[in-house]
Amino acid sequence: MKYAYYPGCVSQASGKELDRSTRQVAKKLGIELIDFPNFSCCGAGFIDEADIDFNTMLNARNLAIARTADLDMLTICSTCQGMLARSNKILNEDEPMKAKADEILSKIGKNYDGKETVKHLLWVLVGDYGLENLKKKVVKPLNGLKVAAFYGCHILRPQDILGFEDPDNPQSFEALIKALGGEPVIYDGRTSCCGFPTLLHKEEDANRMAGINLLDAKTKGADVMATPCPLCHISLDGLQGYAEESINSDIDLPIVHLPQLVGLALGIPPRDLGLERHIVDTRRILDIVGI
Repeated sequence: MKYAYYPGCVSQASGKELDRSTRQVAKKLGIELIDFPNFSCCGAGFIDEADIDFNTMLNARNLAIARTADLDMLTICSTCQGMLARSNKILNEDEPMKAKADEILSKIGKNYDGKETVKHLLWVLVGDYGLENLKKKVVKPLNGLKVAAFYGCHILRPQDILGFEDPDNPQSFEALIKALGGEPVIYDGRTSCCGFPTLLHKEEDANRMAGINLLDAKTKGADVMATPCPLCHISLDGLQGYAEESINSDIDLPIVHLPQLVGLALGIPPRDLGLERHIVDTRRILDIVGI
């Protein structure tokens, strides 16, 4: 299994533990990640809102770079997944946009061939690698660990662009948790927005959104929350103190990245997964599963 690895921006800066744990998990599972240092940002949150055509051209370049090696693209950020998938759909359905993209890409010796595929790590593990195969690799089952999956927005919606599963009642993350030996926690906020997109202009509302989702999971018995999006992780972990203040409640819920959860079950040492980098202490997770 080989993919064009698109790490996104956050995992190269404030969320380096996401990139580190992804590489560790891929190595353990025999998944080859091919780096392309000339990938650019997907433009989420600023370029796409200012100029969607420019954002589409930006991602046409990213997609074309991956196809140069005849590889599907693997993402580890739900927001990157959403931006790249949307651009892919636009380019496949809008002939003038595709022609414009090819004209621009020709200047760097590339073109958009319409065969580009973008897959989030969650989809790769569940669909391409397969949960039965993953189970065989588990050496430290997450027995006794109650895990709340937080999907967020851009890995589920819009359904006509992503289409991997039901956006209102997704099952892939919970199935993954079961395969790792953990116990999924079902709560109302698992498919809600984390609040990150509104942080810059409605900070209090954003923190309240995160707080409500966190408290919902904690009240339902979660020991830990796992997310496939590093932007969600910032809201839920890095800004959890503000979220607590916004709803006037103590939460104190550890938040982990998807590959960190998988890595623990595969027997990868916690330090190699970067668990010490989190704001909310993750050591209690290790105590529950006996690591």
